[in-house]
Parts: sequence; C-alpha cells; structure tokens
Amino acid sequence: MSDTNACALPTPPGHHSAPRTWPSAGAQERFEILRRAKTIAIVGASDNPARASYFVATYLRGSSPYDVYYVNPRATEILGQPAYASLADLPVAPDIVDVFRKHDDLPGVAQEAVDAGASTLWLQLGSWHEGAAKIAADAGLSVVMDRCVKIEHARFHGGLHLAGFDTGVLSSKRQLLSR
Repeated sequence: MSDTNACALPTPPGHHSAPRTWPSAGAQERFEILRRAKTIAIVGASDNPARASYFVATYLRGSSPYDVYYVNPRATEILGQPAYASLADLPVAPDIVDVFRKHDDLPGVAQEAVDAGASTLWLQLGSWHEGAAKIAADAGLSVVMDRCVKIEHARFHGGLHLAGFDTGVLSSKRQLLSR
C-alpha cells in the first residue's frame, strides 16, 4: 500500500468537488504546525487495520513525539488506548484535529474542534471543505486540507524512507524532532 493511498479517504462514485479557492497552507506553515504540536486527536479513528486512519495512527504512535487521542463513538479502545466519543470528551485540548470523516460531516467536526480549543483543523488527503475551513479559520485555528499528517511529518523529519520513498537525502543520521 503506498503512503498516499494509505492516507487518502475514498471518493464516492459521481462525487465532483467544488472549485478550490481557499489558500492552501504552505510547506513552512505545515512544518511550523507540526513542530509546535504536542497532541493530535484523530477524528474518525478506526481499530480496523485496513483503514487509512489506523495506518496514520500506527505511524504517529510509533514514529512521532505526539500524544495521540482517538475519537470514534463506536469504539472503546484503539491501539491499546482509550477511544473517545467526541472531541469534547478528550482530557486535553488537542493541538491538531486530524479528520477522517465524510465530506458532509466536516463543518460539524470543524465546530467541534473550535469548541474543544484546538489550534489546527487538518483534513486528510482527498478531503477539502471550504465551509469547514471558514468555521475553523474564523475562530483562529490554522487550517490544512487535502494533506496527510503522516506524510507531512515524515517529509519534514526524514521519515519518508520508512514507507519506501526515496527522499534524495544521503545521511547516516535520522533527523529527530525536538520539542
């Protein structure tokens, strides 16, 4: 499974996306968001190893410094950690809310992220919703859409080789994320 496919949400048949006018977060902004973050809540987390959210959660738990929280009202535990029914149930305000939910759910999740005190709303690959972005941005959150947290973290911290990507960088040292 390629990294890109592992992070992408499935596109429903006949789905046509609206034109994209929202300014996309640039590489430097994404790097800064990931550098500052200490906690990530995965909304739509799954205990099914075939799901993209499971793949991303596994990577974040094993290859990043973040405290990862799982939000899924139908699960009690994911990867040996408690699963929470909503962002409001988390014991912390997450720095990043990483969203694996269908398009129509995104404005509601954006509002939940605002209400939970999150700093960033991050919509996964294949996920773009300008209405949800506006809700988050109007409340002061950073917004990243159509990007995978796992891929971006690996890109900025020398980990793309973990999935078989050739980074083009020759080094005997793995770059570590400092906190």
